[in-house]
Amino acid sequence: MAAGGIGYLVFDVESVADAALVAKIRYPHESIEPAEALRRYRAELIDKYESDFIPYTFQIPICVAAAKVAEDFELLDLVLLDEPDFRPHVIVEKFWRGWEAYRRPTLVSFNGRSFDIPLLELAAFRYGLSVPGWFNAAAKSFEQPRGRYNVQSHLDLCELLTNFGSTRFTGGLSLAANILGKPGKMDVQGAMVQDMYDAGRLAEINDYCRCDVLDTYFVFLRTRVLLGQLTLEAEQALIARTKQWIEERSAQCAAYRLYLEHWGDWPNPWK
Repeated sequence: MAAGGIGYLVFDVESVADAALVAKIRYPHESIEPAEALRRYRAELIDKYESDFIPYTFQIPICVAAAKVAEDFELLDLVLLDEPDFRPHVIVEKFWRGWEAYRRPTLVSFNGRSFDIPLLELAAFRYGLSVPGWFNAAAKSFEQPRGRYNVQSHLDLCELLTNFGSTRFTGGLSLAANILGKPGKMDVQGAMVQDMYDAGRLAEINDYCRCDVLDTYFVFLRTRVLLGQLTLEAEQALIARTKQWIEERSAQCAAYRLYLEHWGDWPNPWK
C-alpha cells in the first residue's frame, strides 16, 4: 500500500514513571533511591486522589501500538513501534517520523488529547527530536495540527463523544467498546502497567496496547457511521473483514487470540 493510501493512524501509548526524575523533583533534599521515591509518590497520590497514576510529565513511553487505516477505513496493519527492542527514544522518533512518512494522516486516539499526545510531545522534547510539521508554529492558530478543534490532524474520539469535554465520559474506552460488543478492558487495566513493567511483563503490556488499539479502531468506525461517513452496512462489512484479519494472525500473536476469546458482535436492533 502506498503511503498516500493511509488516511489514519489509530494509536495508543503505554508509559511508566521516570523514577529518578520523581526522586529529583519531588524529594530534592532527601537521599532517596528512585524506586523508593516512586513508591512514596504513588502512596501520596492515593491518599490525595484515590489513584496512584503518575502525571504524564514524569512518564516516558515504553510501548506505542499503531493501526494503519486506509482512507476508506479499512484496517491495513497494526504494529508495535521499535519491536522487539522497545527503546523509548526510538519509539518516539518512529512515531513522529512515521506520521511524516505517511504524509501526515489523521491521528486517532481515545483521550489522546489529554494524555498520549502531550506525553509524546514531551518525550520529543526530552530526547531532542524536532517535529516542525506537528507544531507548525508559522501557520494560523486554527490550522496548526495541535489545535484542539483541528480534527483533521488529531481526532480524539473521547472529545467527539463529549462535545470537546463538555461532559465526562464515565467508563472510558472500555465502555464505548462494550457498547459495540467488543472486549474493552480484559485482564489488564491501565493502572497496572507500572507494576507490570517493574515485574518485567513487557510482553503483556504490549498485548494490552494492541487490544486497546483494536477497541479504538472499532469505536472509530462507529463514529464514522454517526457522522454519516459510513453506512451501517459498510461498517459491519469492515468489522467482518477485520475479524478475519485478526483470525489470520492469531496463531502468531497472543493479543489477537485473547481479543477473539472475548469477541462479541453488536446486537443489531434493526434486524
